[in-house]
Amino acid sequence: MEWVKSQLGMNFRQLAYQALNFGMIVASALIIWKSMMLVTNTESPIVVVLSESMYPAFTRGDLLFLWWSTSRPVESGDVLVYHIPNRVPDIPIVHRALNQHVDSEGKQVILTKGDANPVDDRGLYNRGQMWVEPEHVIGRVRGYLPYVGIVTILMNDYPSLKFVLIGGLFLMVIFSREQS
Repeated sequence: MEWVKSQLGMNFRQLAYQALNFGMIVASALIIWKSMMLVTNTESPIVVVLSESMYPAFTRGDLLFLWWSTSRPVESGDVLVYHIPNRVPDIPIVHRALNQHVDSEGKQVILTKGDANPVDDRGLYNRGQMWVEPEHVIGRVRGYLPYVGIVTILMNDYPSLKFVLIGGLFLMVIFSREQS
């Protein structure tokens, strides 16, 4: 109880200092994210596996690190993260390049398949679409951390958990004091 009284006794300057600390933490996270986007040349340098379609290579909750280079064409066997245009919700799909070829216009196109799926992804593509085009690829998987992304899945499955975690972090930053 004494701790609560001491925290409520913060003056305006201390409270403003803690709010600035919280703002700097958020800004730092955004700067790190944008820097990673520049370095990896992808709109989303980190994604979480949402399904078991790539089992045993990746399982639900694995955190994937992506990299994209237009100078290196996609090869069969590359694990790609792509999105399907005009699909709502726009959820990234993590699947392996099963086949690729150059179409009549001289552009490389890719056929994908989840390792655990019995058939290729043509059933996932838009009606009439037979291949994934390189501009729909978000990146190639370059590494992963197993199960680290499960926190993201839990926060999406249970939205109240997201508010509890973010609120708890906010309160921790606001009510922590530097010892002088």
